[in-house]
Amino acid sequence: MDLRDRESQQRLTESLRNLREELGVREEFPAYVLREAEAAVASHRLPPQDLRDLPFLTIDPPGSTDLDQAVHLARRPDGDTPGYEVHYAIADVPLFVAPGGAIDTEARLRGQTLYAPDGRISLHPELVSEGAASLLPDQDRPAFVWHFVLDTDAVVQSVTVGRAVVRSRRQLTYGEVQTAIDDATADEQLVLLREIGLRRIQQELDRGGASLNLPRQEITHDGESYGILTEPALACEDWNAQISLMTGMAAAQIMIDGRIGILRTMPEPDDAALGRFRRQSEALEHPWPAGVAYGAFLRTLDVTDPPQLALMHAAASLFRGAGYTAFDGEVPEAVIQSAIAAPYAHTTAPLRRLVDRFVLVTCASLSAGQDVPQWVRSALPELNSLMASSNQTASRLDSGAMDAVQAALLSNRIGEAFSAVVLQGSPPAVEDAPGKQAPRLSGTVQVTEPPLEATCYGELVAGERVTVILLEADIGRRRLRFEVKPTDAPREPRNDAPGSGQGSL
Repeated sequence: MDLRDRESQQRLTESLRNLREELGVREEFPAYVLREAEAAVASHRLPPQDLRDLPFLTIDPPGSTDLDQAVHLARRPDGDTPGYEVHYAIADVPLFVAPGGAIDTEARLRGQTLYAPDGRISLHPELVSEGAASLLPDQDRPAFVWHFVLDTDAVVQSVTVGRAVVRSRRQLTYGEVQTAIDDATADEQLVLLREIGLRRIQQELDRGGASLNLPRQEITHDGESYGILTEPALACEDWNAQISLMTGMAAAQIMIDGRIGILRTMPEPDDAALGRFRRQSEALEHPWPAGVAYGAFLRTLDVTDPPQLALMHAAASLFRGAGYTAFDGEVPEAVIQSAIAAPYAHTTAPLRRLVDRFVLVTCASLSAGQDVPQWVRSALPELNSLMASSNQTASRLDSGAMDAVQAALLSNRIGEAFSAVVLQGSPPAVEDAPGKQAPRLSGTVQVTEPPLEATCYGELVAGERVTVILLEADIGRRRLRFEVKPTDAPREPRNDAPGSGQGSL
């Protein structure tokens, strides 16, 4: 779906601009930051180790210019232990960011790159993030290169990380990779991406890990009109993500062994959340079998089927409480990221996320047997709060922008009926105090056409197919609301516990 009404476009543009102002988004870089970036690019020197003979490639969404990662995959040479060899190059952002300098200070205020429908708000000046540090094709670039030796099951046998100069040969999109795999025209590297990725997915299942592979819903803008694209993730995205996850797990273990660093942690879902999700699976007629880990169960769900899509959304209640845990000297007790079922660290996106820069330098120092720089040590205690604040801003920007675009797309359709499936049911009714007005029941629905999620008033049961009426589409307030259309057919008695969806996303 797209939006071409001129008046709605103007109101949407204003709403998105107001959203940035409300969130205090830092859009323009101060002149002194840009001057420092120019000086850093002009004076940087490539590292002595030369890996330009390895034909690295990148895989990113179409149009990406801030390329954090490049990969080279190979089978182990004859005569060596059978298995695989992976070189994973990560942009050497620290080379361009002086500790305590103008770029460093500005990056700590931003925390991460923000993606809005009317433009990207970068963590670093574009001269760095889309130029000298980005692993663009056919360019000599400095990088932190992770070198993995894997056995035939893609289990890590050894890992090192150090600085080197690399040269990417190809910039591919996920669509191009998937097409090449599907039509059997993929070269050896892409075949290995699938082979290694599938073996790493099996390891994830074996250790009890889980991935929440919800359909991708993103705002598009062709320069004239806004739209919303909803589509399931491609299989190759999962394979590629496994290389990044492997690197994050290796980084975490290096830091734990070195007794210094910052981990990405998340607690296990509690018994109440697991019990609620099991009841929801039964109510949606796709029961979670006893003895099967929830990660393995989630991989069986077909998100093109509305009840199973609703169940996948309900599973979001199991992925809560993620944060960062810094340490220096004493390793904390809680080091596990429960969805990964292993210690894990953010280290593969330094162009777009603040914390990764510090993790990369920490791991490279420990891998080389050197002391971790003091500027890293002194930053560790504040990184959790900096990233938490940044994540909150990013979440509010994402949801606010989506609400605004959805409202604009439907602003001339007030009162119309739409087919939908309930993603999150309304909570059970509770007895209120005498004289107090009971809150109006509401939940979340997935409208079939146009495909979007929205709040809906009424008594809702997760997985149920309903007809909803559009009540409000306010572009300025970024609000979209529906109401369940009454039906003449008698409704089955509601089972509050299984299908309520309370506590899910």
